[in-house]
Amino acid sequence: MGVEISAEGPLFDGRAAQAIADYCDDARDTIAEFGEEIALREMGLVFKHPTGYYESRVKTSLVSSDTAKVDDSGVVYGPWLEGVGSRNFPHTRFKGYGHWRIAKDLVRNRGVQIAEQVLTRHIEGMR
Repeated sequence: MGVEISAEGPLFDGRAAQAIADYCDDARDTIAEFGEEIALREMGLVFKHPTGYYESRVKTSLVSSDTAKVDDSGVVYGPWLEGVGSRNFPHTRFKGYGHWRIAKDLVRNRGVQIAEQVLTRHIEGMR
């Protein structure tokens, strides 16, 4: 009596691994895009006299293959606007806007939900 075993399909031919890698990249990028949009939205809501320069410096960059970073490209007065600079309260009355904190909190709260929504675009490649 003989037994024949066959290993076929996405798990064995590399399609599932590629779909997972594509999903991870897409989820990372989509979550970072959400964070950038929230930060810019908050800036638009709270800045009293926007010039557009600070907002134009907000960028998303890849830190590693699984990590993206959204920041203000190191604008020198960015910490002051956020409220974490050395010249904020008690040195001045300006306590900052907290736009990055708000964006970070929303990304933390909605990141899993966003990743789950992105998964639906890639699940078929894993079957």
